[in-house]
This record gives sequence, C-alpha cells and structure tokens, in this order.
Amino acid sequence: MILQALNDYYERKPKIGDLGVSRHEGVPPPGLEEKAISFVIVIDESGRFVNLEDVRLTDGRSKGGRPEIVPMSRDRPGKNAWQTAFLLWDHPRYVLGVLDEKDKPEMGAKRIGSFVKCLGDAFPDPAVDIGVLAVSRFYEQHENFERLSRHDLWPEIQRTASNLSFRLRDMAGELVCQSAVVRRRAQALFEEDKKAPDGICLISGERGRIQVLHAATPLPTRASKSTAKLHSFNERAFESYGKRERQGENAPVSKRAAFAYTTALKRLLRRGSTQKLQIGDATTVFWADRENSFENDFAVFFDEPPDDNPDVGTKAVAELIAAVEQGVEKKFDNQTRFFVLGLAPNSARIAIRFWHVGTVAEMAERIARHFQDIRIVPPADRRKEPPFLSIRLLLRSIAAASSKWPEGDPEKVPPNLGGELMRAILEGLPYPETMLHGAIRRIRAGEAVSYPRAAILKACLNRRRNSIEEKVQMSLDSSNTNSGYRLGRLFAVLERIQEEAAGGHGKINATIRDRFYGAASSAPAMVFPMLLRLKNHHLGKIANVGRRKNLETLIGEIVDGLPPRFDPHLSMDNQGRFAVGYYHQRMHPSTYGKQGD
Repeated sequence: MILQALNDYYERKPKIGDLGVSRHEGVPPPGLEEKAISFVIVIDESGRFVNLEDVRLTDGRSKGGRPEIVPMSRDRPGKNAWQTAFLLWDHPRYVLGVLDEKDKPEMGAKRIGSFVKCLGDAFPDPAVDIGVLAVSRFYEQHENFERLSRHDLWPEIQRTASNLSFRLRDMAGELVCQSAVVRRRAQALFEEDKKAPDGICLISGERGRIQVLHAATPLPTRASKSTAKLHSFNERAFESYGKRERQGENAPVSKRAAFAYTTALKRLLRRGSTQKLQIGDATTVFWADRENSFENDFAVFFDEPPDDNPDVGTKAVAELIAAVEQGVEKKFDNQTRFFVLGLAPNSARIAIRFWHVGTVAEMAERIARHFQDIRIVPPADRRKEPPFLSIRLLLRSIAAASSKWPEGDPEKVPPNLGGELMRAILEGLPYPETMLHGAIRRIRAGEAVSYPRAAILKACLNRRRNSIEEKVQMSLDSSNTNSGYRLGRLFAVLERIQEEAAGGHGKINATIRDRFYGAASSAPAMVFPMLLRLKNHHLGKIANVGRRKNLETLIGEIVDGLPPRFDPHLSMDNQGRFAVGYYHQRMHPSTYGKQGD
C-alpha cells in the first residue's frame, strides 16, 4: 500500500524536461535523478582543464550541494564497489581518484578506470556529443590532474568529499550530464537493463524487469545512513527460496515502479520540502492522491512558525477549527485521499513509525479536534504564548532538561513518542501514556506546571477511554468536584497566601510548591493538614483585611467540594488533575485579587 501510494504520487507529478516543467515543479523521468553537486570541473572542447567551481549553496552556517538533475546512480555494495561508477558525475574518489585513509594506493587509478569505462560503455562513440567528447579527452591528458591539484579548491574537495561533475567553458549553467543527448542515453540505459530478472510487479501487477537492489532513500537526520532503504533484503532471515543473489525477487517490484516510489520519496524528503516534518525521531511526509492545497497546509498546523511570520500557524489552526465547526465538508474534500507516513532511521534500513490513510476532510476534523483537546488558558503574565501549541514544544516539555535546553532537550524525547503522538492525532486515539507520565514526572521533579505540560495533562485525561470522570475544561472549572482537581486548586491558593504574606514570590527562598508539591500531589493526607495549619500563620501576616477574608472564602469554597478526609493516595490520573487544578487556579484572577502578582 505504501509503495503503491508513492508510485501513484510520482505518476501524477509532471516530469522534468516536459514543456514548461521546472525542477521545483516536477519529478525526474526514469533514468534520471536529483543529486547534490558541490563542485564543477570546467573544461574546454579539447578536454583541457580551465577552472574548478564551488557551486554549493549556503544554508545558515553550513554549505550543501546544489540540487541538479543527473543520470541515475546505482548501488555499489561490498568489496567490489570500486567497479561501479556513475555517468558523468560522481564522488571525487571516482572522478579524480582521491584516496581515503584506508585506501590502497592503486585504488585511485582503479576507480578512475571504472568512471572512464562507464562513460565508454554508454557512449562507444563519444563524438555524438561535444561535452561527452571533451570529458573523454580530459582523461587522456595527465596534466589536467596536476593543474587540478594546484587549484585553491583542491583541499576543500579532499576534505568534504562531495559530488563533482563537468561543464564546458562556453555552456554556462548546464552540466555535460544534462545535455539532451546524455539525458536520452541515460533513459535508454534504464530501459535496456537486460541483467534484471523478469517477474510480476507487486505494485502494478504487470510483468516486467524486476529491480534487484532498490535505490537508497536516506532520511534528513544525522542518525540516517546514506545507504538507508525502505525496501531491502540483506540477511538470510529476510529471504526465501534461495533468492539470495537476486534479493529483489523476494518481493518483486518492477524497475519502473521502484524508480517511481524512490523518486517520489526523495522528492518528499528533499531540502526545503513543504511536505515533510521532523516529529521526535520520526520524519513525517504527507501527500494526497491528487492535487490539493492540504498538502501544503498540513505542515503549517504542526511545524514551528517562521521567525518572520510567527502568527501563521495560529491563524491556520483557528481557520481549521472554525471550518470544522461550520461543517468540515463545506471546505475540505471528502473524496481526495490523504497519506501520512512516519519514517525513522534503523541501521541500514528505514523503519516505518506509522502509516495513516484518510480523506482530507477526515484529517482536517481530527487535527482540529487535537488542537481543541490540547488548548488551555495561557499564563496571565505571558499572553504572547501561542494559543495552539506545536508538537515539538509539547514533546520538549516532557523531555529531560540539559544545559543548552533548560525547558527540555529535543534530543532526549523518548524514542517512538513522536510517532505515537502523531498516530493518536490522526486516528483520534487516546494520547500515549508516556506523555501523561512524562509531564507528571517532570513536575514532581521540581519543574513548573508550565503551559505546555498543563495542556498535555488536560488532553491526555480528556481522551481516556470510557472515563467516568467529567471533562477537564480549558480554564478554571469551579463545578469540578474531582478530589485531585480540587486539591490542586487548594494547593495553589495556599501557595499564594504564603507569597502574599512574604510580600511577593521573589522574596521567598522556597515556596510550599518547591518543598511539598510531590508529596501533596501523591499522598495528600500526609501534607494538607500541616499546610492548612501553616496557612493560618501566613494569613495573619496579610495586612489587608478584605484580601484576607477573600482568600479564606476561596479556601472554604474549594474545601466544601472535598470529602471529609483527605485521600491517602492519588492515582496517576488524579495526580494529573491535581496539576491541572493547580495550574487553572494559578491562572485565575481570584487567586491574585486586587494586589496582582
């Protein structure tokens, strides 16, 4: 299903090279692919070296190769990898014979020989194209390598080991491998592959040449290997009926379909793509089975807003919720299918974290429900907080802190949690238990009952299956009689009384929250009798009689809804309600009265 959906996505996209189709709009036709080229060797028609150009693009502090459409690469596994080179572009080890630390001296000449042989096999008569002939002549002139090694960029090529290609001096902007002759030949070589076995394609159902080794589709994360694949068989446990030499026959996919799904996935994963998200350890890509604006809107709902337009996400979510409340079918397509695929690095493979299929209307409705569930009143003194919290902020709030990320290190988000959270959102399921436990653990460890943690607890509690407890509201709910919620409210008022007795929060070295929150939220009977006695001492220090009376009345209203005896223990769910009750009361004006904070 996944490969078929990716194949269909490729087939519906326009092909680069067709009239009016640019690289940004289309996908490469079979036999070509998009690769990052960092350096270009400029030569004249006689093959003489002219210059070496750095064509890398700067992205912040780092540099990356410029995306170019080039002849398709091939797998080169094992000890004989040196025998496989690419047509008119490749790694410096093959184009120029650059050696790695572990390479034997003769490997440079061997790899160059493979590169020249690849060119000769594709073009027995290099004179069919002026650029091909020039590159062929380049390798006949040994002095070209001496001139290259004296160029200022030579140390950079050795250090970065990035892809190189060729360009004729008088052909500005077009690489030799991008000429019409080379493109047609690359496509013909793809179609003429006679070494591939014959079989029935599992995607198309048609008989054709089977792809033995599928192309790599590495994820844009440091943990992903450059050879990572979505479809591969490299251990006997994964193979059947002796299909070891022709591994692709274990699950046969035709060359055309394999090219289509890998090209589609690469397009979705490429730098600058608006159809991908990084959620925890999962790289999420999404697309529709036909052109639909939701493909671009999806990322806006979940990603961090850009610095130059911080309100774009808030506006998009508000419009989504309004559209769903008015009737989702009026704005969103209930016929177009929408696909969401979560991927994560896993050794030499790509692991599938989640796969969800639904209509655009179903997706919109469930995303809107998520933002309604997660919404909670923001802090009174931080009204600039976004009303709709991003997934990254939610995950960070329950991750362990570090010196660089005191609010939660994104590198320490529990494994798989990002994928589980996205699955819960898209399928309308209860949120992962890890989120509830993580938020409570961080709070009990001395962290604040922060805006995102309170939002997580509210959402997790409200999505409980068959919960007999009443729903937790967005802001203070004085009618909520749950003992955990009430005790949290009471604790917030007791803390506020202590603060006002001392003249303000900043004048107290350690509040009752700092000292007693963990015990109060888990074993109330052990702590609250003592805190209520201490409360009388603090109330006596508040000079404003009216304020003192208001606080006593507020305590009485909260205690009236509690059972005669304090609970000896609170369940994990009620510890979550304790935190939300505490947060709601702290955000409510009645807690501060006329004095403010």
